[in-house]
Amino acid sequence: MSSEQSKQNVVSKRPLSRGLRRLMVAALLLLTAHCSLLTAETIADKTVASVTNGARATPDLITYSDLVWQLALEPERALADPPSSKDLNEALKTLEDQLLIVQEARKLPIAETAEGRKDFEKAVTDMLNDLVRRFGSRERLQERMNHVGLTSEQLDAILRDRVTIERYLDFRFRAFAIATPKEISDRYQKLYGAARNSGKIVPTLDEARDRLEEEVKNEKIAVEIDNFVDSLRDQPGTEIVVLNPV
Repeated sequence: MSSEQSKQNVVSKRPLSRGLRRLMVAALLLLTAHCSLLTAETIADKTVASVTNGARATPDLITYSDLVWQLALEPERALADPPSSKDLNEALKTLEDQLLIVQEARKLPIAETAEGRKDFEKAVTDMLNDLVRRFGSRERLQERMNHVGLTSEQLDAILRDRVTIERYLDFRFRAFAIATPKEISDRYQKLYGAARNSGKIVPTLDEARDRLEEEVKNEKIAVEIDNFVDSLRDQPGTEIVVLNPV
């Protein structure tokens, strides 16, 4: 998934038939394989799947490299060489979900202002710095990138898509999430109620309120996002085609 794809917002006026879309995917697959053979003398990349919500004439493609890069950018995951089918399919599911959200985000109007662009660039830089922090050092991140052939330009494109996703989820869900006083009180009772008269030191409700409120909100948001992605998968027009099983 490239940053150029994320910038496009082309909406088909007449939805393509499923058969025609499959023919277009097949043509793109042949082109991808041909270009890979021209640019690499070792192992050619391959298109694994196509994802479309029906809003654009051309579906987004997920390649084998995309899967490997997704795995490499997960600091807690040990890299196997080659990756297992289980790991690759987990990465495929993640990228399918991400693409469906990006495709939804494309439907929103983009405010192209100097301030907006500056704010977006800062968000990309912040996400990169957070990734470095999670890996422990920039050298460790670079080592993982080198291991899977991920360039700085390709990482930048991935991070831009991720910022687009995070901003869309902020707009759609996080800005409206609330935790009621009763939910916070119930959570407090669940965690600390039994220990209050046991002689153990426990925080008061007021001391724990902010943390418990954040926990409740985050759990609600996670459920809403999961339900939203499920609805995107089930909506008319969505088509995920696995061209090369991993």
